[in-house]
Amino acid sequence: MEILIVGVLILGILFYNNTIDKEKFITDMEPFTSKLIEDDYEFLVYAKYGEDVDIKILARKRMNIALVTFAVAFVMFNTSGTASFDFGKVLLNTVFSIVIAIVLYKSQYLSLKKYYKAHLHEIDVMLPYYLKSLEILIQHYTVPVALAKSIDDAPDIFKPGLRQIVDKINAGDASIDPYMDFANLYPVRDSMRMMRLLYRLGLGSQEKKQERLMMFSRTVSNLQNKARETKYKERLNHMENQTMIMLVSTGLGVMMIILISMLSMFQM
Repeated sequence: MEILIVGVLILGILFYNNTIDKEKFITDMEPFTSKLIEDDYEFLVYAKYGEDVDIKILARKRMNIALVTFAVAFVMFNTSGTASFDFGKVLLNTVFSIVIAIVLYKSQYLSLKKYYKAHLHEIDVMLPYYLKSLEILIQHYTVPVALAKSIDDAPDIFKPGLRQIVDKINAGDASIDPYMDFANLYPVRDSMRMMRLLYRLGLGSQEKKQERLMMFSRTVSNLQNKARETKYKERLNHMENQTMIMLVSTGLGVMMIILISMLSMFQM
């Protein structure tokens, strides 16, 4: 047991003193550690932090924290208690240390997931306005080109999904799958239907494109109206809540003044 603990400590010291090249060690381990990264991790990171963040650095930092946590938990569990070696206890403590490290490792991913789900309502409101700007581009370009040109001016939260759909189309995927994948990334109201309409816009002759573009435009306008109604209702609910809070506060204040006045009268 002492040998294991000393080994972990020595490895930590070697990393700290740069005796072992930490970056090279991490790079050599990347083929194995990359399998631990969730499929939608990159998308969730970009959705929260934007596309300026370095995914590799963030993933390495996440892995380092988990490894350090495992080492610290392993040492703490196995240095407490009796001095005699107990293989069963060591095995159990190792399992506990791994569980703690996994929980900490997953916590960042779950936090990103929670942030994304919390912003789905915001996405629902923004999507019709993005589609309206896309509609203008489609009048002059093909759908794939319009999608690519729309990325720079699109809301930040849409940019990762738009890059994915454009990359898949440019890679030769002419099916509806890239559009459905985008709809799955942003599972809000009518996103599936809008992506189907968008896919059909790229099919057929120029005459059919104009007909489908008119249908697309009407649908986008309806979604914009729904988004405006949602914003109006939210603003109205906010004002009602503020008014209710003000009335309750005023009522409590008046009751306190009356109560203080009555107590003063009784004392006289």
